[in-house]
Amino acid sequence: MTYFTSDEFLATFVPILVYWLYSGVYMALGSIFEEYRLHSKKEEDLKNLVSKRDVIKGVLLQQTLQAIVAFLMFKVTEGEVAINSTAESWPWPWFALAKQFFVAMFVFDAWQYFLHRFLYKRIHSWHHHLVVPYAYGSQYNHPLEGLLLDTIGGALSFLVSGMSPRASIVFFSFSTMKGINDHCGLWLPGNPFHIFFANNAAYHDVHHQLFGSKHNFSQPFFVFWDRILGSHLPCSIEKRPEGGLVVRPVKD
Repeated sequence: MTYFTSDEFLATFVPILVYWLYSGVYMALGSIFEEYRLHSKKEEDLKNLVSKRDVIKGVLLQQTLQAIVAFLMFKVTEGEVAINSTAESWPWPWFALAKQFFVAMFVFDAWQYFLHRFLYKRIHSWHHHLVVPYAYGSQYNHPLEGLLLDTIGGALSFLVSGMSPRASIVFFSFSTMKGINDHCGLWLPGNPFHIFFANNAAYHDVHHQLFGSKHNFSQPFFVFWDRILGSHLPCSIEKRPEGGLVVRPVKD
């Protein structure tokens, strides 16, 4: 089986396809449901310091580097993957898969928190050109940060958890969707990401604001690193008198 018809190929490119499709859905919803926006469309246009064109170019650059690293990682580990894959059949052993996902989530969160906080003054401020985040700006970063934070963090999650390329299709598609949700700027009723994760669109919106830039570094799944290391800033969601919603900090 060649790379272009393999699980490795799908694991490389399916999350990228998911990124653009899922973020496109959120952008459409943001145009329709103004009452659920955390920032008005006018704020999005006025406050952000980078054009949508440059955001798209930056994301495509990061995804190109991401694809190259994924290709190299699968090449280096293909012998080990082949051994693991012989024991895997559909359906997967769900308990083992859940364990791999939890390990990957923990590794990804730890890597993101500490690099996120360390790189803030150096290069992470590039991402904060999006003062008002939106869905397809989720992966807009300085190229070096994108490589260190997301791409290498994802590779470490894959390697430490021991998941197969087939399992990683699901994991990285899910983590991509989670990151988009955190940046979507919408608080839609019934959103499962908001129900099951304390780290959500409102929580991360705090981090993008001036009053919260030194808080809520945790991403994308849990909040315990913020709680343990004193950077946790809880928030509430209130209605704006002029319509829509706003996120406000709450004293813990």
